[in-house]
Formats: sequence, C-alpha cells, structure tokens
Amino acid sequence: MLKDATAIVGIGQTAFAKHLPESEKALACRAILAALDDAGIDPSEVDGFASYTMEETDEVEVAKAIGAGDVTFFSKVGYGGGGSCATVGHLAAAVATGQASVGVAWRSRKRGSGPRPWKNTAAQLPTPGQWTRPFGLLRPADEIGMLARRYMHEYGATRDHLFNVALACRNRANQNPAAIMYERPLTREMYMTSRWISEPLCLFDNCLETDGALACVIVSAERARDCRQKPVYVHSAAQGLPAQHHGMVNYWNDDPLSGPAWTAARHLWKQADFGPQDVDVAQIYDAFTPLVPLSLEGYGFCGRGEGAAFTEGGALEIGGRLPLNTGGGGLSEAYVHGFNLINEGVKQLRGSSTAQVPDAATCLVTAGEGVPTSAILLRA
Repeated sequence: MLKDATAIVGIGQTAFAKHLPESEKALACRAILAALDDAGIDPSEVDGFASYTMEETDEVEVAKAIGAGDVTFFSKVGYGGGGSCATVGHLAAAVATGQASVGVAWRSRKRGSGPRPWKNTAAQLPTPGQWTRPFGLLRPADEIGMLARRYMHEYGATRDHLFNVALACRNRANQNPAAIMYERPLTREMYMTSRWISEPLCLFDNCLETDGALACVIVSAERARDCRQKPVYVHSAAQGLPAQHHGMVNYWNDDPLSGPAWTAARHLWKQADFGPQDVDVAQIYDAFTPLVPLSLEGYGFCGRGEGAAFTEGGALEIGGRLPLNTGGGGLSEAYVHGFNLINEGVKQLRGSSTAQVPDAATCLVTAGEGVPTSAILLRA
C-alpha cells in the first residue's frame, strides 16, 4: 500500500510569463534545484525522476545538469495534462518499494512563446485525430467545446455556470503575485462579451498560454520528518483510462460525459481513508472551464448532471463548499499542464498559500479530464 508511505517535501517553480528567454532545459533545472533547496536535499542524492511523455527535456540531460548521482528509477507518463498527478504517483510507488530514495517530478514548457502542436499539417495524424481533425475539431478547445455543448443540452448547464469557474480561478489569481492574472479582475460583462474561441467556449473559458517550469521532491515518510519543510503526505494515487476511450471527444464511449475522471476516482477513493465530503480544498484541472463541473461529478462531489449547479452561490470560492484552484489554476495563474495544481496543493497543506483555506488538512489534485488522467489525495 502507498497510503502515507511517502511525502512531498520540496516544491519549486520559475516565473510564469508569455515569453521567457531561457530554454526549457534551463527552466526545468531551475525549478528542480529550487524544489531541492526547499526540501534541504542536495542534488547528488536524487536517484529517481518522473515526467510527461510530452516533456521536451529528459532525465539524462537533467540529471547531468543538476549534478544527480546514480539514477535507479525513471518513468514518463502518457499524455499532457493527464500525466501531472501520475508523475507523483509513480515516484511514490518507487520510493515506497525501495527503487528510489529521492524522487523528482517536473514539467517545463514554453507554450506561450512556442508553436501549436496542431499547426504541423505535415505530421501523420494519430488514429484519434484522423476521426476529428478532418471534420473541424482541430484544437483541444474545439473538442472540449463539443463536449460542453452536449453537457449544456443534456443537463441545462449555462454560460453563467462556466463563468462561476472562471471567476473563482481569477479571484484566487488576484491574490497570487506569481500568477499571470495577478491584479487583473474579471467581471461577468467582460466574460459575456469576450470573443469566441470555440463556441460555447469564450476567451475566458480557455487556459493561459505560458512559459515556465515547476518541480516537486518526494521521499519516504520517515525521511520526510527530517526535511526542511512540513511534509505533505501522498495518501492515495490513481490513473484512469476508461474502456473504449477516444481522446477528448470520447466518440466510442457509451457515455461521452463519463470521462476518465470516473475511472480514476473509483480507484483513488477505494485506497483512501476519507471521501469527497472530507476534502478541504481541491485543485481541479482547468484547461477549460467545463472540465471542472465534469470533474466535480466524476470525483463524487455531486451527482451526475449536478456539476454545473454545484458552482452556484460561491461554492468554489474561499469559504464555499469546495474552494478550488487557490493559486489561480491553469485559467489564471499559469498553464504548465497542471503541475502548478500539485504545488498549490502542497502550499495549502503547509499553510503557505496566498489564498489559504483555514486549517486545510486534505487536498484533492486532479489531472486533465477528457484524456487518460490521474489524481492524488494529499494529507497534512
């Protein structure tokens, strides 16, 4: 069992911006070294790495650059946003089973100043893309836009519900000096009159495009007690890939609105000592606003079709039913494939967030809904 056997003891990040001059490798190394310094661990002690398959840097170059010792465990997790929490899960398993003693997970990305993957028309389309892109679903926003329209049609969700998500994230970013949207308020009028990106998704339903990097350090629970920072324990971890899944559109699934979150959630809660009702704060993947109500349902905070209504009455704000994305999330802090949600979860349970939930002791962090996903439960 992995329950509370390991802890996150260090977190680090670079600045976030539309354009940063450094390479992705340099950004990755800065974030990793910052996380190790936060933990009080020398880089020579690092013997485990985990990253995303979409990460352009690799453990070979990173290990040399930071001065790691012999590396005994390394893994890469499939997909972009869906891989974030799984990097922590893989390292927790490696440390708990003795394959590594000091693990580092990271994500470095120059999406703000870099190219868009779907612009490369010369590349051979993967199988899912052959059934979507020729018919106009070129970007992730187009695919999620189609799911959002179906969700609105079936359950009566409205743009006001999506605005509730965007506003909660922006309000928290307004408190976070590291956020790209710091001190940049969002109003309902701004939201409702903004340009379409892929109807029904407007500008503020879409995540930021960001340059930046983040990292975290994982060690055994025993060692964590001697580290510089308060340990944040990895209580449960899970990945999810439902039967007959087909990318973000879920064409071949019997129920396209029951995405990978539902599969990950069953395994996540099965291993845990507490349930959704006991979660003090959540960091829910928000590349697009509709992913939040879908995830609220998938992870059991409300019933099927109730995710939109759940957002009403300030439920997602500090003091609400489920405060979420307290650093601003991908919508308003930075979009680095969800890794900032992991670090923000750690800050909440340390008591050091810029939008601190009083006495927060449990936190759910999720990766991208709509693609093969992952999630972790953190405990103070």
